[in-house]
Amino acid sequence: MYFQNNIKLLRKRKGRTQDEVAFALEMKRSTLSGYENGVAQPNLNTLMQFSEYYGITIDVLVKLDLSTLSEFQLKQLESGVETFLSGSQLRVLATTVGEDNEENIELVNEKAKAGYAAGYADPDYIKVLPTFKLPFLSKQKKYRTFQISGDSMLPIPDGSYVTCEYVQDWNFIRSHHAYVVLTKEEGVVFKVLENKIKESGKLVLHSLNSHYLPYELEVDEIKEVWKFVNYISSEVPESNKEKDRLAEEVQQLKQQVKAIQMKLNL
Repeated sequence: MYFQNNIKLLRKRKGRTQDEVAFALEMKRSTLSGYENGVAQPNLNTLMQFSEYYGITIDVLVKLDLSTLSEFQLKQLESGVETFLSGSQLRVLATTVGEDNEENIELVNEKAKAGYAAGYADPDYIKVLPTFKLPFLSKQKKYRTFQISGDSMLPIPDGSYVTCEYVQDWNFIRSHHAYVVLTKEEGVVFKVLENKIKESGKLVLHSLNSHYLPYELEVDEIKEVWKFVNYISSEVPESNKEKDRLAEEVQQLKQQVKAIQMKLNL
């Protein structure tokens, strides 16, 4: 049980003394000290008090060693974001940090996508993914890069590397913006989303390529959501032929108008 270490860690993260926490929980400082040192064992009511005070569930306080989590993961918990998988297994976003204790950007390439669909919640799997950093991205956010495949998101080329920001609260998914979504059935997909969670508990997934029809996805089919930030590709995008054609037509019209004006001036 990790309760004693967890409550001490949480107290120090908030910058509070034992006296301050004990006063807030209406207990003696010596009683709190006993809990933090493992001398005393809390009953259910006491566990509920600590859970409400720190805004973290009893399961997490008791079963999860918070000292093993990164700063990003701790912030997830403190903001109330907890995801539960089968049974009582607890999950926060599995992530890695560099020697500077800052979040890495893990790379999920085409070969790793199938494994990622199964191992996305496994810290040991995430640790074996290649990592890198982009200095122009915020250090306060979590990013991951996915290699996309197919032509459904043209003009973003097949094989591009799409870097995305982790989305904690799916209610804040912005319609008509691009996201990488990890789904139960399809695995990693890159689409423009339409947020209908509040209305129907669904997302509508759109492709940039008009040859692909949009489709709906139930929220319970989603494992993770990542917001598009940028992409890297070795291919030079094709010219916009439709735009070029319109520009040519406009130029022809201008020449025709000029010719008419010259005739009128004769």
